[in-house]
Amino acid sequence: MASEIRDLGLWESGEMKIEWVRKHMPLLAGLEKEFKQTKPFAGKKIALSVHLEAKTAHLCEILAEGGAEMYITGSNPLSTQDDVAAALVHEGLNVFAVHGATEEEYERGIRKVIEVGPDVIIDDGGDLVHMINTEYRHLIPGVIGGCEETTTGILRLQALDKAHELMFPMMLVNDAACKHFFDNRYGTGQSVWDGINRTTNLIVAGKNVVVAGYGWCGKGVAMRAKGLGAEVIVTEIDPIKAMEAVMDGFKVMKMRQAAEIGDIFVTVTGCDDVIGKEDFLAMKDGAICCNAGHFDVEVAVAALKEMATKTWTARNNIQAYKLENGKTIYILAEGRLVNLAAGDGHPAEIMDMSFAIQALSAKYLVENQATIAREPGKMLNVVPASIDAEVAERKLADWGIEIDHLTEEQRKYLYGE
Repeated sequence: MASEIRDLGLWESGEMKIEWVRKHMPLLAGLEKEFKQTKPFAGKKIALSVHLEAKTAHLCEILAEGGAEMYITGSNPLSTQDDVAAALVHEGLNVFAVHGATEEEYERGIRKVIEVGPDVIIDDGGDLVHMINTEYRHLIPGVIGGCEETTTGILRLQALDKAHELMFPMMLVNDAACKHFFDNRYGTGQSVWDGINRTTNLIVAGKNVVVAGYGWCGKGVAMRAKGLGAEVIVTEIDPIKAMEAVMDGFKVMKMRQAAEIGDIFVTVTGCDDVIGKEDFLAMKDGAICCNAGHFDVEVAVAALKEMATKTWTARNNIQAYKLENGKTIYILAEGRLVNLAAGDGHPAEIMDMSFAIQALSAKYLVENQATIAREPGKMLNVVPASIDAEVAERKLADWGIEIDHLTEEQRKYLYGE
């Protein structure tokens, strides 16, 4: 066993966190029982780069129960929880991650899990896949395939695949219905406001909240802001999504207009410089900015630092920047994922579904490796509808809900079968 973590002595605190989520992730509990018996990953090495907190740790436990040799790192320098990492090492898993990692330390963690020569990859944001495809190409023949968790990661995969630089199959987990409908919308919606509220200790009701981006994550953030009593403004580049936001009851305008009236800004786009220099200059004194997209480039923090005449820590996870015009702008969690860098991420019940899809998709890759295409330019694979349906049925059963099913006559009427 190998590891590079902060302090193994923290393991009891981490184990307490993991035990809590175990009791609230029934789908993974069911898979754990099955995997113990069937060992679908026996003899396989799985390299995982996902936000390293309790729910991710439980996924790692399930994969290990299925026979996998786990090599684990984080997917964001501020989302790793050191006590959770210690708990996994105490259980005998290989972990290379620390909270607050430098860029060098973060990259070393990615390299450590690649250099073991993984059979299966589970990624969040695409850093692991990008590095193995560009710097460790000699290991590619041994990779059966991988799973990608996020919208941002899938965009990076699409670019690699289009350039014929993605050299092994990837399952687009984020595109599964039971992932983006619930994780991106309800999970992001709740966890973003959990992070903002615990960090600022300010009321949301009565404030103008600006949500940049109205994809599934943006929808969730806007919906929860409305529920908390905010006036919600949406900024968009997609005319259809902008129309949808209007019909959902939100104001829509350009960011430059919104900058003048917003109190709290949340970026959820996957793009860079969504809030830039001119926007900062237009903001109210005391405006709060944070990011819920994968990378720390949506709010142009680097530009803000250059503009600032003074900067200081206003509160844990809140950095203040005073501008020449006398106004102060506050940035939460250094512009990184506010729900994970300043919170505990999505609720356990939500990640239960997402990680069930991850586990079943990884199992699908291993079981179908002989038939999945490995042709450059055609490496992206949708999650089979059968996996989506299985996860949904398991979740409904856990809730004690039964639904109707088509009769044979109805099936013939609809589909001619």
